[in-house]
Amino acid sequence: MAAKHSQGEVAPVARRSRDSRRARRRFGAALASALAAASTSAWALEMDAGDDTPLPEGTNLAVLYYQHVERDRLYVDGDRVPGRNRLDSDIGIARFVHYTKFAGMTINPQFLLPFGNLHAKGDLSPLGSASGVGDLILASVFWLVEKPETNTYFAITPYVYLPTGSYDKNEALNLGENRWKGTLQLGYITGLTDKLLLDLYADVTVFGNNNDYGPTSATLKQDPLYQVQGWLRYKLTDAWDVRAGYFYTWGGETKVNGVSGDDRQRNTKYQVGTAWFYEPSAQVVFTYGQDISVESGFRERNRLNFRWLKVF
Repeated sequence: MAAKHSQGEVAPVARRSRDSRRARRRFGAALASALAAASTSAWALEMDAGDDTPLPEGTNLAVLYYQHVERDRLYVDGDRVPGRNRLDSDIGIARFVHYTKFAGMTINPQFLLPFGNLHAKGDLSPLGSASGVGDLILASVFWLVEKPETNTYFAITPYVYLPTGSYDKNEALNLGENRWKGTLQLGYITGLTDKLLLDLYADVTVFGNNNDYGPTSATLKQDPLYQVQGWLRYKLTDAWDVRAGYFYTWGGETKVNGVSGDDRQRNTKYQVGTAWFYEPSAQVVFTYGQDISVESGFRERNRLNFRWLKVF
């Protein structure tokens, strides 16, 4: 009887030990994939309202962005990971755009260069911080429909992300991804009234492999990531508008050496803000946003976006 009683006590202990190991592995996988995602979500492909409005041939734009994001919770497969898991980022983006014609169609070849820093806080403080340059982005909008009389435009935009950014496989935080990426986006703008405009965007991002992921040089793969965005703009004057946007992202599950991270996204967020041409050739845009719901990854508690644009 004593022997049976001892085995009965050991079995629950063994189960608890296995559950604890599984929980630690789950947290480790969730954290690794969330950190990788956060490195790029700092400059995720979130459009500003009006971005797909074409300008005359020969026009150039110099654009500078600043984005501050505070993340205060980590989720995996719908469950919040215990602890104070915080990650802040301060990211700048330098962008140059040139408008021209191709086969009678307006296009605007451009490049975007992210830079800045990531800083882990709370229980993640031991991960430290990272600073440097992100991956160079090449893109161009191709306008298939241009009807300025009704403020109606339809465009397609391919983006290519080059693995040129700062990356160290031995660091948990990186500004670069060490992999190629490609995004294809559709954009539609229409005037609902003389003062109210609707912007709709839908895109898919596909990922190359990172074959030097983590200290063991594992292989990171990721499923396609999908996103839809909608903006409403109300023109207070010809130079000043207020705006509100909604974003829904899904997909993008990662695998490290074939092992799933259980990190498929199904996340929603909002942004509100204003845009002002303080002179005919210069504009500022301010937006504030938060995540509404997060299936996997970090929750953005606060996002502050600032954009300065100069036409020349």
